[in-house]
Amino acid sequence: MSLDQVRAHLRGHFAASGVDSEPDSASVTFLGTESIEVLRFRSPDGVVRYVSVGCSRHPMSDPTQIQVDQLRGPRAEVVLCLRDPGPISGIARSLAILAATPAVDGVVLVPDALIDLGSPMWTRPTARVPFTAVLLGHSDIPDLPLEPPRDPVTFLSATPITATEAAWVRLKGADAMRQAWHNDGVDVLDPNRPAVQPD
Repeated sequence: MSLDQVRAHLRGHFAASGVDSEPDSASVTFLGTESIEVLRFRSPDGVVRYVSVGCSRHPMSDPTQIQVDQLRGPRAEVVLCLRDPGPISGIARSLAILAATPAVDGVVLVPDALIDLGSPMWTRPTARVPFTAVLLGHSDIPDLPLEPPRDPVTFLSATPITATEAAWVRLKGADAMRQAWHNDGVDVLDPNRPAVQPD
């Protein structure tokens, strides 16, 4: 498949929602892997969306499978949204690491999956960043259909979470974490939000 299809799909989606400007772009390459591009779309409402392009280059497969199907299998890109993030750095690299996990670690990215990056997802000059993992879910970007027999590309939201919240997800599950955010009125797009301390 062509990654140009993914870029065109994203530009069309964001143009329809009022984002007319071309996205900023950063390319990240890790040793032994193909490059991952990270596009940054700025919405008029102050929300910045970072979207990977490259994860869907190949279908994701279980590493225990003896024979890998080069056409069939789930394909995904990852979307991370932050409200007014301000001067932060390192987020493109973190998102690229996340998008490369299927190729590097054989991880299949699906909704409700917890991916632990083990270090802060970004840095900022004025404060420590507590978010070291993400909880995947459904985004508002529609699937990109591909020519059969290829599966469509899905766009998964990646919600930054703290180590405490990651432990809660492992213990109680993704839905319980989302319910705790809802109960506490937490804006998960706020890069300065406090960690939820679920009961």
